[in-house]
Amino acid sequence: MATAKDAPGAGRQPMFRRVLLKISGEALMGEQSFGLDSKTVNRIADEIKSVTDMGVEVSAVIGGGNIFRGVSAAATGIDRGTADYMGMLATVINALAIQAALEARGTYTRVQSAIPMSTVCEPYIRRRAIRHMEKGRVVLFAAGTGSPFFTTDTAAALRAAETGCNALLKATQVDGVYSADPHKVRDAVRYDRLSYRDVLQRDLRVMDASAISLARENKIPILVFSIQNPGAFADVMSGTGTYTMITEEG
Repeated sequence: MATAKDAPGAGRQPMFRRVLLKISGEALMGEQSFGLDSKTVNRIADEIKSVTDMGVEVSAVIGGGNIFRGVSAAATGIDRGTADYMGMLATVINALAIQAALEARGTYTRVQSAIPMSTVCEPYIRRRAIRHMEKGRVVLFAAGTGSPFFTTDTAAALRAAETGCNALLKATQVDGVYSADPHKVRDAVRYDRLSYRDVLQRDLRVMDASAISLARENKIPILVFSIQNPGAFADVMSGTGTYTMITEEG
């Protein structure tokens, strides 16, 4: 059994003190085509715990695309506002799943929802969220921004800015930002560093434009890495992993 001394993140020097991790809902599906894969949820919980073991204050925003996608539903005839609210509820389910997995590992966690539902989680209160992180608790921000027509990418950038995070980490299926989808284009080029302007002008689709602009205005670097590689979150936090960093200078 791993002790605090030999835990994956223990003893490693992090690049940032407080971070927000953005994970897509699809990342929780594993090999399934829908829903939650317990092995994947547990592995992601291990990834988060390894970073809290480094002394980093961690928060996270998790998408809901593994359960319900508002944009897709709107295309089938559901009113866009209603579809987006349904998607927000899906993010609460995912946050509760990650919370359960983290607390099974002894990591204290709070779920805060932008849509009040006091029976299962706290309402989002900025100062309370900051206090939780200062006490070493992982805060999972659910229900996006609480308003339709905004993505969870935008919610991630917004919460990172509101809670004074030093970096926003975007966990994806590939190990950084590429000039094209590397799964479809064999000679796609991976970038080590980019500027916010590069991302917007080249339409690289790392995150939506609103999220990139929010990060830029608040001088929050974005680090893009693969959540599929075990230990990648802690590696990136210690500066030894493979990732793309997006800053003002690039």
